[in-house]
Amino acid sequence: MTVTASAEGIAAAAKAASKETRGLPPVHLWDPPFCGDLDMRIARDGTWFYLGTPIGRPEMVRLFSTILKKEDGKYYLVTPVEKVGISVDDAPFVAVDFTAKGDGRDQVLTFSTNLGDEAKAGPEHPIRVERDADGEPSPYVMIRAGLEALIDRKSFYRLVDLGAHHDGWFGLWSSGQFFGVIPSDELPEA
Repeated sequence: MTVTASAEGIAAAAKAASKETRGLPPVHLWDPPFCGDLDMRIARDGTWFYLGTPIGRPEMVRLFSTILKKEDGKYYLVTPVEKVGISVDDAPFVAVDFTAKGDGRDQVLTFSTNLGDEAKAGPEHPIRVERDADGEPSPYVMIRAGLEALIDRKSFYRLVDLGAHHDGWFGLWSSGQFFGVIPSDELPEA
């Protein structure tokens, strides 16, 4: 299916929706007709591309990120009147930093993304770690409404320093919840 929407049209609609809501638009309430796929891609490192070229305006990328929605494993830019598909190589956001307050079970980890979003890890913003066939970890934190951030390597190394063992797992505490990273018995000997 060819798309009738353009990136410029989607951006204008997103800007109008942002002004109306004074925050994140209520994309969870919008169910417009699917208009096709847009040649837009989010790379694993968080770079957004349109027609194969990186989008160089951070404000435009941030605007697009506010109307991003995930449905049935696919990603869309959604406005009240149209929905277009985009491709995402891994996760739509990258967690580029975090703060830790408190310690042990009382610790709270707050993640910041490459696009200015923040999320406190906990029941609504869980941390998960996938491991590839070679055992290489890919850590994620939920940012909003099914949209995750890949936790960058430097932040993950810092998180590991805060890790603890609990019920046979090595992992992280945040907001009173434990997030397992790796079974304790699979940790390499120090």
